Order: sequence, then structure tokens, then C-alpha cells
Amino acid sequence: MQKLCLFLVAICLASCTTLTRQEQNTLRNLKAQGVTVDKPVGSFEAPANPGAAGALNLLPGIGNFYLASGNGGDSSHWLYGTLNLLTWPISILWGIPEAAIDANRINERELIYYYQYDRQGQKELATAGKTLEN
Repeated sequence: MQKLCLFLVAICLASCTTLTRQEQNTLRNLKAQGVTVDKPVGSFEAPANPGAAGALNLLPGIGNFYLASGNGGDSSHWLYGTLNLLTWPISILWGIPEAAIDANRINERELIYYYQYDRQGQKELATAGKTLEN
């Protein structure tokens, strides 16, 4: 039983959403031009609220379920939420910061997608005189 609990804790601690190397480069390029999740060009809206995701993880796994659903949802958070549910109340220790950090990563990924693949985002970026090319 103790080994199972340690395994679940290790999985939960390693469950952060990450960006690929290409996404990191694109994000750096956008930031260099002054385009961020907080200061987008045009009508981009961040799909996840980091404060809400962290606060919701006070309840067992609810913040992860929030990140798994909705616009920009990351389906891996269904598993993370379930693991946080099984290890609650101790999961609050890692669940709150993990959900807030992951919400920021999901927003960054969606920002990149919006300007790279969405026609409206491409048009807004071009109108502002900005580019995705390095």
C-alpha cells in the first residue's frame, strides 16, 4: 500500500503540462515582439484561468478536471485529477501549484495555436506587423 501511494505521488509530481521545443521557440519569438498571453494582439482569449485552476484543486482533483475540459483542454488532466482525487487531502500540496502552472502552459499553447493556425489570428498578427518566423 505504501509503495502504491509513493507511486501515485511520483506520478502526480511529474504531471506538468509542457511545451515542445518548437512551441518554446515560437513563444519566445512572440514575446520578443511583445505578444504574450496577457498582452495578445487582436481577440485572443486565454481558455484557462490559473487562479481558478489552483483554487479548484483545494477540492479533490477538480482543478485538473477544469483543465481537462473546455476550450484548450488537455485530456491528460483527467488522469491527473483522478490521481489527485485518490490521494486527497495530501494532493493539495502539489495539486494547487501544478494546476496553476499547467493553466499557464495551456494558455501559452493556445496562444501559439491561435496565431499559427487560426485564420483570424494570422490576420490579426499580420495587421499588427508581427510574424511567427524567427
